[in-house]
Amino acid sequence: MGSIYSKADNEIVISRINKLTPESKAQWGKMTVDQMLSHCQAPMDFAFGKTPMRSNFIMRLFGKMLKGKVFSSTEFKKNSPTAPAFIRTGTYDFEETKNGLIERIGVFSDLGQKALKTTKHPFFGELTYDEWSQLQTMHLDHHLKQFGV
Repeated sequence: MGSIYSKADNEIVISRINKLTPESKAQWGKMTVDQMLSHCQAPMDFAFGKTPMRSNFIMRLFGKMLKGKVFSSTEFKKNSPTAPAFIRTGTYDFEETKNGLIERIGVFSDLGQKALKTTKHPFFGELTYDEWSQLQTMHLDHHLKQFGV
């Protein structure tokens, strides 16, 4: 698995994103391609400190119990649950949303670990820089696979 902080690894991810079209269809799940591109920006915006999120004690406890299982895997399961703040139901401009995701990936390439404004995940709790990278990379890979790229 690549690193979200690596320019070379991110160029591979960006080339996959560039294979998407407005007509790309999901192989599973309910999102459209524009919703997926917007959805993938949301956890990055949280990591950059742009979108505050809170979770209750029960969710944090549950997240800590699942943390080991999630981080010992190399991919997310199909139809995995997501934070309500990350759910997208609207319609988004494809090119604008695609470019927004690519820009955010570039922030990780350009700034590396300094891109993160928090190490505390609202569900999993405290994460290392490597765990943040793994989570972001797995998330992008999951959704790009969802749309066949």
